[in-house]
Amino acid sequence: MFAHLLETLGTWFETAERRRCEAWLASSADIVQLEQRIRSLESDGYSF
Repeated sequence: MFAHLLETLGTWFETAERRRCEAWLASSADIVQLEQRIRSLESDGYSF
């Protein structure tokens, strides 16, 4: 039961992180900024 709880929490945190990342990308002012953010994610991970 404890393992299931940890798995559920892990999934929830991953989903929340993905949504924050997608919102950050969607808030880009233009295509140039979007491309810069995508490159930043690919090279450094999620940082803003």
